Amino acid sequence: MQIQPVLAALRRHRLATLLIVMEIALACAVLCNACFLIANRLQQTRLQSGVDETSLAELTLTGFDPSQATDLNARVLDGLRTIPGIQSVSVINAVPFGQHAGTAGIKLSRDTPDSAGVVDFYVGGPGSFEALGLHVVSGRAPQATDMSAVADFLPKSAPVLVSRALAAHLWPDADPLGKVIWCADRPYRVTGVVDHLARPAGGQGGPETREWSVFVPALPGENLAGVYLLRAAPDQLNRVLRDARARIAKIAPEVVVDSLGSQTLPQLRDRYFRDDRAMAGMLLGVIVALLLVTALGIVGLTSFWVAQRRKQIGVRRALGATRGDILGYFQTENFLIVSFGIGLGMLLAFGINLLLMTQYELPRLPLLYLPIGALVLWGLGQLSVLAPALRAAAVPPVVATRSV
Repeated sequence: MQIQPVLAALRRHRLATLLIVMEIALACAVLCNACFLIANRLQQTRLQSGVDETSLAELTLTGFDPSQATDLNARVLDGLRTIPGIQSVSVINAVPFGQHAGTAGIKLSRDTPDSAGVVDFYVGGPGSFEALGLHVVSGRAPQATDMSAVADFLPKSAPVLVSRALAAHLWPDADPLGKVIWCADRPYRVTGVVDHLARPAGGQGGPETREWSVFVPALPGENLAGVYLLRAAPDQLNRVLRDARARIAKIAPEVVVDSLGSQTLPQLRDRYFRDDRAMAGMLLGVIVALLLVTALGIVGLTSFWVAQRRKQIGVRRALGATRGDILGYFQTENFLIVSFGIGLGMLLAFGINLLLMTQYELPRLPLLYLPIGALVLWGLGQLSVLAPALRAAAVPPVVATRSV
């Protein structure tokens, strides 16, 4: 089919064509960025915590006197270890997807004024590292001789393990073993690297910081009490946590069990990513609504043009045009309109993405989303124009003579 007659017809309907082009451009820009945001959110929900989530639960107690922390730890550890099915119970300050308790800035040198980043410190008592199920990729796991009392929220000095992501950030071209990080003018020497260890409450500074974690072995005491890590077989974990909460009422009736902080790690993960899933669902609804409005706009405009051109269509049919010719004409016309809109929409998509990058620290929109958005809109346009085009193709040649 010749493109020139189609372009000539569009020039005679400039305003209507421009409105549809702008609508498609907006749909293209929103579609590409919304799909990217959905994919980004869903990718975040698949974050590897690095721990054996299905076997772990957190039990958080509040309302106790810090001076009684040592006695509380002893009673809780002794009492919970007798629960049938429990494999281990240990003291820890936080767990992945739970409430953060040790967020602090670190430096690579005591005297440098520059911060190397904000990280989360996991402070764990005896047995906590093994219970978490962390995988050491280099160096060694904590030993009993590594543990010392906690001053404030960290020991004064201790050997630590860092996540692989944090090690790559701090020492991208060097072996992290033996290196020292400083926090509050206190040195912590790296003796091991774990494969993954997600921060309790996510990363500050973007998704790439979600595994900037440090594990510090320490002795339970006044500054390390009230949060307990339970390990059990996955099929018994819920029952063990339920029994543990009931057992606390007997062995430590003076404390309060924090219901939000006393859950299994699968439950904590589900709650942690609830907003991400809700955002993805909302964006999906926006996409569906926008595509529906765009489709209705194309249907309405094409139906209007078919009604206006009924006599012209009859004349073409009388001169020998087949139904396929009429159908192809409207499909070609729609393809050109959608293509103009897509071209403008791609520029708009990059503009919106640039705004999101500067305001919300989102990554750059991958080019892959542009052809995907174009294919979706081309397909939507062809489907939307099909019904009006079929009606146009069904116009009989006799219409031309009846209109004379």
